[in-house]
Amino acid sequence: MTNRTLRRHAMRYLCIGAGALPLACALAQDVPPDVAVGQFLAKGTGYASVARLEQPSDADANGRLLLAFEQNGVAGVPLYASDDAGKTWHFMLNVTDQEHAGDHAWQLRWQPNISEMTRDSGDLKKGTLLLAANATRNDAKGHVVEEDLQLYASTDLGKSWHYRGSIVRGGGHPEDKDNHGVWEPNIHILDDGRMIAYYSSEQHKDKGFNQILAHKLSTDGGRTWGEEVADVAMPGGMERPGMAVVARLPDQRYVINYEDIDGPNNGQIHLKFGADGLHFGDPADHGTPVQTEGGAWPAACPVVSWFPVGGAQGVIVVTGERAGGNGDAAGRSFYWNNDGGRGPWWEVPAPVQKITGNIHAGWTQALVQQKDGSFLHITSSASPILEQGWKAAYNVILYADAPLNFNRYEAEDAARTNATVIGSQHASNRRMARIAAAPYGKLTFDVHRDRGGAHVLRLRYTDLGLPATPRISVNGAAMATGSSKADGDSGWSFMDVNVNLRDGDNTIVVDGAEHVYDLDYIEFDPAR
Repeated sequence: MTNRTLRRHAMRYLCIGAGALPLACALAQDVPPDVAVGQFLAKGTGYASVARLEQPSDADANGRLLLAFEQNGVAGVPLYASDDAGKTWHFMLNVTDQEHAGDHAWQLRWQPNISEMTRDSGDLKKGTLLLAANATRNDAKGHVVEEDLQLYASTDLGKSWHYRGSIVRGGGHPEDKDNHGVWEPNIHILDDGRMIAYYSSEQHKDKGFNQILAHKLSTDGGRTWGEEVADVAMPGGMERPGMAVVARLPDQRYVINYEDIDGPNNGQIHLKFGADGLHFGDPADHGTPVQTEGGAWPAACPVVSWFPVGGAQGVIVVTGERAGGNGDAAGRSFYWNNDGGRGPWWEVPAPVQKITGNIHAGWTQALVQQKDGSFLHITSSASPILEQGWKAAYNVILYADAPLNFNRYEAEDAARTNATVIGSQHASNRRMARIAAAPYGKLTFDVHRDRGGAHVLRLRYTDLGLPATPRISVNGAAMATGSSKADGDSGWSFMDVNVNLRDGDNTIVVDGAEHVYDLDYIEFDPAR
């Protein structure tokens, strides 16, 4: 679980109109205003989780979306539904704690994970909906003193839910040094029908582990659970891996993500890979850090997903609450890789552009690929009202549907030589690279393309008042530069260059020009 004492982002907002979204807010500095882009869905603090029904008992419900998230208070886990691919949503019910019914000290409220079963498990049939969430007990002073990761099932499309069992129980307030809390369940069904629950546990501090990621197995559809097995565990009592989410890749491997709180790069998201969902190597092995060649890395509250986009390997997408290493501190971009997690990562702007302000804004996000290829993104955003923005209780859930361009490679993500990253509201991902004149400056893009051959490479760039024509080489061979054309009246120009790529890995170098200039991105013809 993310350390709840993490520092909040040192940003203050002056808001211009706090009514309907989009909302415009300006930093208390001389910079252009920030805008929260997205449709208002509901009030909610964070932790959005979505399931799309693909094997429902009622064929008319095929494609329906169900959304769960954390809300302020103790009313339960809210469940919303959409029958039009996320264009509109309606409230269904609050799922409440049935195991401790009648005991008002208990409430089901944190870290919901909703999913549809893809195969039978125990006495549960495929198409059954599962909801795992953290039930907590408060003492007389309102402090959390116990946790219970519970599992519920629904066989009527989410209209009613039935308690299945407890995965693991823990105790202690999250900010207490000696707490033994358990957090963040993530449920999957293995190929053999066994149910697996991944979660975070603070119950091993006496053995030198601040927190571990672990799993348990169930052979009876989640009624009972086996022994705990560690997946990620850093000895020494300092590093705090948390928030496991697991996805399946096309080669049948499993990938698990985690945030490395108090690691070398605080909160940096890492991935580990395994063949069967049960073994991810030595628990002390950090695995693969998610990071661009330019040094940016997503941090905190990760969600890893795989989508069938591009070549046979598809694309792995990682979302995070924030970023470091010159990445966007507000966490308004996703990180992607189209080589099975190998090599550098690249950024793409998120459909919802949230407002930061508290650590729960963007705390676990939902991303669903639509049938038309676009992506539905749901996340939480801080309130644009200054006195409310720092409080997660005033967060809102926003959603937006947009395409994600995995043919575009942002300049700020490339390896830099005598070049620097500059923020710009007019750049595609709010940032660009300023490249020193030849022979000093250059950007290096190590890109993977499953399918090589002839491509058109487009550059978006602008000079700084003196002529500048970028020079490009591919795999060591200089390319003939094309003619430039203006990108409307934006001040940017496009240049198209014919290039020939190898199948697999390629190195593209964009060199300095006659004078210093700014590069926004390079982009391949999407037809290839």
